[in-house]
Amino acid sequence: MNYRSLTQTEITALENQGCFSSDWSTVTASEDFSTEQVRNVQFVGSVKLGRVGGKINTKDGEIKQSGLLNSKLQDCEIGRDVLIENTPLVKNYRIGDNVVIENVNSISVTGTSSFGNGFEIEVLNEGGGRELKIFDRLSAQLAYMLVSYQHDPDLIDALDRMITDYAEKISSTYGTIGEGAEIMNSGTLCDVIVGAHASIIGASLLKNGTIASNNHAPVYIGENVIAKNFIVQSGSKLDSGALVDKCFVGQGVEMGKQYSAENCVFFANSEAFHGEAVSIFGGPYTVTHHKSSLLIAGMFSFYNAGSGTNQSNHMYKLGPVHQGIVERGSKTGSFAYLLWPCRIGAFSVVMGKNLASFDTSEFPFSYINVDGERSILTPGMNLFTVGTRRDSAKWPKRDKRKDPEKYDLINFDFLSPYIVQKVISALDILSALYEKASKKQETVFYKGIRIKRLMLKSTRKYYEMALAIFIGDQLIKKLETMDKVTSLESLRSGFAVSGTAVSDSWIDMAGMIAPNGVVQDLVGELKSGSIDNLEAVSTGLKKVHESYEDYVWDWTVELLSGRYGLDIQRVDKEQLIERISKWETESIKLDKMILNDSNKEFDDSSKLGFGIDGDKSVVDKDFEAVRGVREENSFIAGVEEEIQQIQAKAAELKDQIEKME
Repeated sequence: MNYRSLTQTEITALENQGCFSSDWSTVTASEDFSTEQVRNVQFVGSVKLGRVGGKINTKDGEIKQSGLLNSKLQDCEIGRDVLIENTPLVKNYRIGDNVVIENVNSISVTGTSSFGNGFEIEVLNEGGGRELKIFDRLSAQLAYMLVSYQHDPDLIDALDRMITDYAEKISSTYGTIGEGAEIMNSGTLCDVIVGAHASIIGASLLKNGTIASNNHAPVYIGENVIAKNFIVQSGSKLDSGALVDKCFVGQGVEMGKQYSAENCVFFANSEAFHGEAVSIFGGPYTVTHHKSSLLIAGMFSFYNAGSGTNQSNHMYKLGPVHQGIVERGSKTGSFAYLLWPCRIGAFSVVMGKNLASFDTSEFPFSYINVDGERSILTPGMNLFTVGTRRDSAKWPKRDKRKDPEKYDLINFDFLSPYIVQKVISALDILSALYEKASKKQETVFYKGIRIKRLMLKSTRKYYEMALAIFIGDQLIKKLETMDKVTSLESLRSGFAVSGTAVSDSWIDMAGMIAPNGVVQDLVGELKSGSIDNLEAVSTGLKKVHESYEDYVWDWTVELLSGRYGLDIQRVDKEQLIERISKWETESIKLDKMILNDSNKEFDDSSKLGFGIDGDKSVVDKDFEAVRGVREENSFIAGVEEEIQQIQAKAAELKDQIEKME
């Protein structure tokens, strides 16, 4: 925009309308500037003014007239059709078009600022040692590397340098307020970048931060929010008294209802209400809704914290230096307590007050409860519950990220190689423990927790089921990619691997599942300097994520060979049909177990509290009026339909294979 000096006529008009400047020569304006809607404004330093007087359509549907009223502007650049009213100080800001600023105590940049970028927080371990420099394009995967790979100082130094360079490049003595942003009825904003179309309504204090809003995914900061040393990515919402200090808030996150967080990160689609968090690494879909819940010094993802959930990281020795990991898909029941250090296996349910430190990471789909004062592990039992199936289905549907650029790389696969490698490990461990255990033993002790001896054998069938389903899923997925294959030779050719060596372990990098060796190759590139900027890091991680299906197939081929002696490129029809039949049987069996579990939601015990003043017929009618009937439940109908689809798919594929020459 081109600016010109004010005319004497304009200066006189402004002064007659209560405006003041000690030096009008430092106030310039666009060619179409008009003085009509500028009243009682003090101009200090260099102030550039765009057109005022036009209409602004606010987000709540109100139409406002742009203008500069009852405010002080110091060293600012004001875009077109901006409304600034009743704001005692706006200092060192470049303000985009169609911005509304009303009734705000002050908005200022106090010196050179990086607006929260490069600010170091003490995440995961409250005692320090896992410091993370936050910035406005941080992904869960990059944060995972920075926090978890402190044992590799060359990697950490390389990444820290990149973040520091990035923060220095965007450092400025001027802040920005993006086009279409609204800031109303709020307290102090100091050293804060406000992205386009953000809404800040009733916030108390925002200091040293970036609100990375945009027109695709606006950010909302609501009443009584206090945020200091922070980053908020696109599409997120902080409201109703949230207290955020030294925190990173990812895309599509919601926080509020007096939630308090310090030295924490919350990645995509996390939700935090009522409770408190200190030094947590909240991976995607970390959810805590209850007043009495405290999350401290833990790593979580796809997690649901029950009311009263609590962890202890302090043994009253060397301070709060302990930490824990709760792997993806796990839950803690009401008033569940964990004593760090501890590691909980994926898709597990934790109940009771656990007073021992233990590691159940090799046993996914487990229950952990307390008998007396002893923690007891029941392996595999959470595989066939309604809750586990519902959770795995709902996460993709609840992705609130509207921004075309999604920073966190999220894999939603329920049975991934990361889970299945643990299933295989669990099978081997349970077999070994059973062989060694005396029949006189009630329990065996493994990595800090007890397992009932009888469960060592009986629960293996659940892991065998999961393994068979995974292998069948991968075979069928591969078969469906082959068009009109009529010969066994062509089929074998289609089963060829991509050539990537993926025989090593798989890792879950805060939502992204990948072979560890591939990730370590990327780490090597970072340390060597061949990747030397944050954009290239992001590209490298995306490449790993996008190659997931190829990695999975190659790993499945090695699994079939190593565990079952089946060479997929020499496979015969009978072997293929056997694997598909096994997949069909186990998948249907699992679905029927889930349906059986869902039936409990409609039995007589579930009807307690219904039909308060009536007999059984009234109870039944009241229950049906509120909860519906089993036959009409959408989840149950979906599982029943899936059983039919499994049968049809298996029959179709077996018929195709039988006809091959």
